[in-house]
Amino acid sequence: MTEHFKIDKPDERNMLDDTAQGVLGTPMNRPDGPLKVTGTAMYAHEWHPEGLCHGVLVRAGKGPGNLTHLGTDEVRTMPGVIDVVTDQRLLSVPAQGMANAAPEQGHDRIAYDGQPVALVVAESFEQARFAAQSMEVVVEPDEGAHYDPWAADTKVETPKAKQSSQGDLDKAMTDAAVTVDETYTTAGHNSGAMEPHTSVAQWDGDRLTLHGSYQMLKFNKNELADSLGIKPDNVRILSPYVGGGFGSKLGICHEAVAAALASREIGRPVSVALSRQQVLEATMRRSETRQRVRLAADAEGNMSGMGHHSLVSNLGSQSFAEPVTQATPFLYKGENREIVQQVAETDRMCAGSVRAPGEAVGILAVEVAMDELAEKLGIDPVDLRLRNIPDKDPTKEIPFSSHMLGECLRSGAKSFGWDKRQKAGMRREGEWLVGMGVSSAVRVNFVIEAKARVRLDPEGTAVVETDMTDIGTGSYAIFTQIAAEMLGLPPSQVRVVLGDTDLPPGSGSGGSFGAASTGTAIWLACDNIRKTLAGKLGVESDDLTLKDGEAIAGNKRMRLSEILNSEALTAEGHVEPGKTSKEVRQATWGAHFAEVAVNAVTGEPRVRRMHGVFSAGRILNEKTARSQCLGGMTWGIGMALTEELLFDMRDGHLANRDFAEYHIPVNADVPQIEVDLLHERDAWANPMQVKGIGELGICGAGAAVANAIYNASGVRVRDFPATLDKIMAGLS
Repeated sequence: MTEHFKIDKPDERNMLDDTAQGVLGTPMNRPDGPLKVTGTAMYAHEWHPEGLCHGVLVRAGKGPGNLTHLGTDEVRTMPGVIDVVTDQRLLSVPAQGMANAAPEQGHDRIAYDGQPVALVVAESFEQARFAAQSMEVVVEPDEGAHYDPWAADTKVETPKAKQSSQGDLDKAMTDAAVTVDETYTTAGHNSGAMEPHTSVAQWDGDRLTLHGSYQMLKFNKNELADSLGIKPDNVRILSPYVGGGFGSKLGICHEAVAAALASREIGRPVSVALSRQQVLEATMRRSETRQRVRLAADAEGNMSGMGHHSLVSNLGSQSFAEPVTQATPFLYKGENREIVQQVAETDRMCAGSVRAPGEAVGILAVEVAMDELAEKLGIDPVDLRLRNIPDKDPTKEIPFSSHMLGECLRSGAKSFGWDKRQKAGMRREGEWLVGMGVSSAVRVNFVIEAKARVRLDPEGTAVVETDMTDIGTGSYAIFTQIAAEMLGLPPSQVRVVLGDTDLPPGSGSGGSFGAASTGTAIWLACDNIRKTLAGKLGVESDDLTLKDGEAIAGNKRMRLSEILNSEALTAEGHVEPGKTSKEVRQATWGAHFAEVAVNAVTGEPRVRRMHGVFSAGRILNEKTARSQCLGGMTWGIGMALTEELLFDMRDGHLANRDFAEYHIPVNADVPQIEVDLLHERDAWANPMQVKGIGELGICGAGAAVANAIYNASGVRVRDFPATLDKIMAGLS
């Protein structure tokens, strides 16, 4: 049985409000938690099939240019070396993860410093690593390479699809009582997932099994098959546990194709794991950005115009462009708008999706500009935002499916003690200047096609199956809760199986759409089973109550095992986006508040406390949802204060290619963070009324920190991260 549902209209039934099990929305512990903390959850690199050998990638140390020599002969004779793979099918760049096609291949042309060109396979990892490091790689460099996206001679494209305008922004700026016209820059970022990219490949005849660390298996299966030139049916990818991804594992990467090619060539299982340096140099990066933000308002703070011009970078062969202006069209009022995006072609590793692509860096700039506008107007920054919340999408003239920004701002201001905020530079504690900052949070919301299978067994237990992944976000927990709630079972009687391409194709983990997409597919499958159970009892499904393994209808009460009578019930759910994705503007909302102290002597900023308030539809698990917000806010601290990819403009190499030099926030940098979740029901989103929350917490978090720095010290930083040298330069 398959329940196929296209989301063409709002679902007002609120069915999950009337179920009886009472596990949905609770802070239930992760079912996979004990496995992870005891080290028994098997991650990709922990699979050690018999005969396993190890591969290490060889990379070009210069680029761009032409590869003229590889010293393979010398390496093949080294101790333990089994083979050196130089197949043209080796990837030059990783896939983006939602293209369903092979990424770029062939290594004779070197596009960037650090591009993989070969794989050394040896009996031990140490032997493979030594041989790979010993291999001579000669590249004839190009003249006139471009490493600096801001340089005057760097080629810049202006994609038509990324532009929009309405009204006359120039006139609005001229006529406005108060304007802001400033440029903000953000550094490039790396995903920095705890688990590096890893693949273990093994062939059985023409069928490949790959244990890998990936996010989007239904796409990854096709990408890998296309890269190898085989049929997708001959590929099985297993990713039951993934130690973080944040976009870097959306698409098939170098190590997967290399491991598969080597394994087929030598007839043995091959493991390839990227080092941390290789992860930073050869996988996805978030592009640096340069953003000009223009705001126009009357004396009362009513906005009449908004402009957002962004310049990002990527390899010339890549079509992805960081969608910096994604939320700008609908965040605030203003009948005059101009949105422009440009892409600079640079000879660096490719840019791609990193957590909350677009809003993570775009909202940072817009929200600092809003703080500047509030300062010029003499209006409280919270009040300015509240009075400019639009009634409908200003650019598409369509209603919002729901809008909780105002509630988030008001609730957060009260909880945080915003009324105690003073004017810039007025609060001092010894050497420390102390201030508060605020920012709105917003992230687009959507659903993608997903399938899942649910089986209710005769003994009254259930199994949920889908190729959906859990990248640390809590998929095992929330899918257990959905099935348990719909089928009236204790969570201990539900088993969730994920991360296997032999299972129905879920949405994958990315874009904050996993819970709403694959979760709805599970909900549909369970709803189908409920209807079957109701039919067996001779009642309508709306009149059926399922709780603790029992079915209750009218004056009937029966154990599920009695109703099933040794028969298992299996159903599949299949959800697709429909008209609701176009008829209304869907988004998730939030507000960040931060208190920051700035040392008046050294310029050092210290975040003292943060408070986030978020609304993302029905919350499936309070604990996992809160954890996602905490992680996003922590990343916001890094974005504001420490994180930046540093490239040497002489030859384009990445100078800070490990966690010793790429500074992510550590415990000492992160204060007590409070998170409040405002529950809502958005019938337009999906039948469960669930929205994505995984990326919302990062959006705007850095702006709240930056605005608090200004309120503390009077120093306005527009070039991020706001390192102490930039703050010191503004201190008098």
